Amino acid sequence: MNWKNASTAIGALAAGATTMFLLDPAQGRRRRAMVRDKMVRAGRVTTDATGVIARDVANRAQGMLAATRSRLRREEDLSPEKIKARARAVLGRVVSHPRAISVDSTDGTLIVSGYILEREVEPLLRALQGVPGVRQVENRLEVGENPAEMPSLQGGRPRPGMVPDILQRRMAPATRVALGGASIALAGYGAGRRDTAGSILAGLGALLGLRAALNMPMRQIFGVWSTPAAIRIQNAIEIEAPVDEVFDFFRHFENFPRFMQHIRRVSQGEGGVWRWEADGPLGIGVSWEAVITRVQQNRRISWKSLPGSEIANSGSVWFEETGRGTTRVHIQMCYNPPAGAVGHALTSLLGANPVRQMDADLVRLKSLIERGKTTAHGERVTREEVRAS
Repeated sequence: MNWKNASTAIGALAAGATTMFLLDPAQGRRRRAMVRDKMVRAGRVTTDATGVIARDVANRAQGMLAATRSRLRREEDLSPEKIKARARAVLGRVVSHPRAISVDSTDGTLIVSGYILEREVEPLLRALQGVPGVRQVENRLEVGENPAEMPSLQGGRPRPGMVPDILQRRMAPATRVALGGASIALAGYGAGRRDTAGSILAGLGALLGLRAALNMPMRQIFGVWSTPAAIRIQNAIEIEAPVDEVFDFFRHFENFPRFMQHIRRVSQGEGGVWRWEADGPLGIGVSWEAVITRVQQNRRISWKSLPGSEIANSGSVWFEETGRGTTRVHIQMCYNPPAGAVGHALTSLLGANPVRQMDADLVRLKSLIERGKTTAHGERVTREEVRAS
């Protein structure tokens, strides 16, 4: 069988499978409605995204036009106050203690004085030299050799400096589109070369496309990051029970395996540390240790995993009394799975979708509290058994 015949056969099989899926007498109507709803949502998301990109491009074009006019304008037309305002904007992006520095402007000369850390002197002077209207920078800064003895240089936080948009943690919509287009062109060119250099270029194009699509740093995409923020999920459900009863149920984490399908075991150790054991992709077990970071009676429970955990995670559960005798539970969590966002995508392809798992777990929790029974791990669980454990 040649390639053309094979392609035709695969296409026919795919068309037949799709037809059977949508026209099934038992589930066809629901499936068609689901496909229709997803297409409508995709259309709305595409429309919203197109609008955001168009506004971003328009704003950037206006900014570039204003910058060009500013550079063509004679420097003596810029007032000292405007130059000082632009210089102060640069301070906030370059130095960790901008309030310890003063700027003044006279006839195109920018006078900068105050206290600064040694490592920030050169980056600041370079950035100030690029401020429109500045002919020269007069350095009157005093370098803090021992910041521990200088109150004005204590605290603060490192600043990223004048970082291009493409190198920032989150890129603007227009930058993502431009990077995505460049990645497709680069990958196509590399694939067309059919040599080692072409393979490298194609791989680089694929990485850039991944960066543009996910809009997160590469270290976060591949899980080379200790902060649990690669994946964020949230959900909410209303339970017909008083808020104190629902809150008390959540406080007993050892009960979670009774209604959470993917949780194997939860046990409390020393120092308020909780050890969690769960099912990972392909049934491979994973574990982590976490501590409770905040508890507000009948209002909120927050947690975070300890350093060194296989799956770094953190999150919060809010409890809201609706006034109808019911409780609205809102869960928000973020986690960094092995291999980051790529690992999350592969896990989803294998059927272990965290969003669907959370949906199912909350439904089982609702059934357990309202009806007094549910089913998890193939076993029937009652509310009385949970209270007795």
